[in-house]
Amino acid sequence: MRWFKRTITLSLIGVAIASCNTTEQATNKVSTSNAVQAKSQELIPVKAGHLVALDMAPLFVGVESGCFEKNGLAVETVFFTNPGDNNAALAGGAIDFNTNPFTLPFFAASSGVPIKTIAAAGGWGVMQVIAKSKYGIESVADLAEYVSTNPTQKLRIATLRGDTLELILLDAFEQKGLSVDNFEMIYFDDLLAMVDAFRLGAVDMLSHIKPYTTQFVESGEATVVTDNAEIWSPTAPNTVVSVLERTLAERPEVVEAYLKGLQCAAAMINEKPEEAIALLKGGNYYRVDDEVLLEAFTSQPSPITFTPDLNAVQGVVDEMVSLGYIKADMPASDIFDISIVEKLEP
Repeated sequence: MRWFKRTITLSLIGVAIASCNTTEQATNKVSTSNAVQAKSQELIPVKAGHLVALDMAPLFVGVESGCFEKNGLAVETVFFTNPGDNNAALAGGAIDFNTNPFTLPFFAASSGVPIKTIAAAGGWGVMQVIAKSKYGIESVADLAEYVSTNPTQKLRIATLRGDTLELILLDAFEQKGLSVDNFEMIYFDDLLAMVDAFRLGAVDMLSHIKPYTTQFVESGEATVVTDNAEIWSPTAPNTVVSVLERTLAERPEVVEAYLKGLQCAAAMINEKPEEAIALLKGGNYYRVDDEVLLEAFTSQPSPITFTPDLNAVQGVVDEMVSLGYIKADMPASDIFDISIVEKLEP
């Protein structure tokens, strides 16, 4: 995956057949060039930090389709390999928006960062726990049965510590009386390294996100054990969009324009996923085949929207407190300000 800056290129072709026409063409060329420059200057430049996940597709499609430009923004995407670096960039003002797992704004706030989460990133049921097909595990109940009948063989599970990818596992375990002691937990700080570890057989299970889980399921290498729609709620987010408080207070029109750009892109993904996928080829956003990406989009439990289930978020935050990941309980309503997205999604 790479990050990039969009540029505008103008080509004018003219044939001079008389001196008056030549003068006219020169005048038109200058006039048109000035118009393009003026249009470029009118776009508000913003930088958006991101990782890799299916629910970040509205950001990518928004850039490639011109949805952000239609709403007055020139969006530059900045790729990070782990959520902590993404958070740090937002806190330091290097980026204007970031898309990160919904636990990360709470970490930032507990460290004194004046952060506000303004929406879900766009997609439901994106987080999946998968297992190697050879184990025949197709549910959390199957997982509990496997543990019970194989007490000396601990399955190796790849996840990110303190992330939604770990917390979905813990909640799934709790449902069936399991704990981390029943497994060999292997913690990563790089999302793509986790994928490679599963592919190479270094781990038996993977808590990750579509479309990377989808590719293993579609190839027959893995089975789905559960997802966040089942463990938490149908509109529990994986990642969310956050800004600094001053951005929301001083530039609400930019925040609204950004969310409108995401909505524009989501409509394309929901209604014409093949066209959306074709647009994504130019940016090399996902390391999966088009067929895998299409399956990932069309297998979501509901169309992409951006208003998250804050009750589900709060339940996970409470668990973060009990685990000692954050020092004090924080109401989700203190971190989330979804008033703009709720206005856009009545």
